[in-house]
Amino acid sequence: MPIKLPADLPAFDVLSREGVMVMPEHSAAQQDIRPIRIGLLNLMPKKIQTENQFARLIGATPLQIEFHLIRMSEHQAKNTAADHMEAFYRPFSEVEAAGTKYDGLIITGAPIEHLDFQDVTYWDELTRIFDWTQTHVHSTFGVCWGGMAMINYFHGVPKHILGHKAFGCIRHRNCAPSSPYLRGFSDDMVIPVSRWTELRRDEIEAAGLPILIDSDETGPALVEDTAHRALYVFNHFEYDSNTLKEEYDRDVASGTAINVPANYYPDNDPSKTPQNRWRSHAHLLFGNWVSEIYLTTPFDMEQIGQASTDWRK
Repeated sequence: MPIKLPADLPAFDVLSREGVMVMPEHSAAQQDIRPIRIGLLNLMPKKIQTENQFARLIGATPLQIEFHLIRMSEHQAKNTAADHMEAFYRPFSEVEAAGTKYDGLIITGAPIEHLDFQDVTYWDELTRIFDWTQTHVHSTFGVCWGGMAMINYFHGVPKHILGHKAFGCIRHRNCAPSSPYLRGFSDDMVIPVSRWTELRRDEIEAAGLPILIDSDETGPALVEDTAHRALYVFNHFEYDSNTLKEEYDRDVASGTAINVPANYYPDNDPSKTPQNRWRSHAHLLFGNWVSEIYLTTPFDMEQIGQASTDWRK
């Protein structure tokens, strides 16, 4: 089954050219099934690039996905055209007022790692969203800074500033092969990492949270929070092949001191074309997440946040 997108959303043409099954809204309405409704709270500056990345991953499952784009109510995007935001995004205040419920919600990262959480201009609204997920979202996926913010809010786990940027394609190990979220995963894998902060293994374990994917070099990457029906991933499975290159080129052009992303370019030579070695695991992770949502979410969306219909229990 395809992912349902507005036909004029840029991701529709991008994913169609890549062979991802997409369906315009009028065609989806003719199918007598309940699609899985997934929201994307997009905190990244490059909104369209981020939309494409996550739509590509969740659109590769055999289920019909209804994809909603959400923004913070007061924070205005500076790097995306206002008409795009007006046409395709709903402010959270409208989502909340309408009582909309979601089978899944992705909360992206944001390039504000240097700030204390409480100093983020939209922190109050974001914590309201975190609380709202407990009654209106069946499963939430916090990504990079979004995951750090959630684990800090719900469990008090702090982030720590690094002396240098964790940057590159870093090898990780599968710590929980029996987890349904890691179904089909290899014992180890490469994941793109791009951050100036870290979460520490001992502090996550002290909060009673299982670490599903870990790295000796860059620390925990994927954490499960069963009590809040959430996953937290601190690295970037969703990145395109050239995303790390774009970040590196940007920093070099601006004169920012930055190391060449590790294990990314052949022979660590930035003049060579980087190779994508994480795409298959990215599709596995998000496909497994969508599958778990499908197996456990109530058919009646009004029961989301109140009941689970997990057929295995």
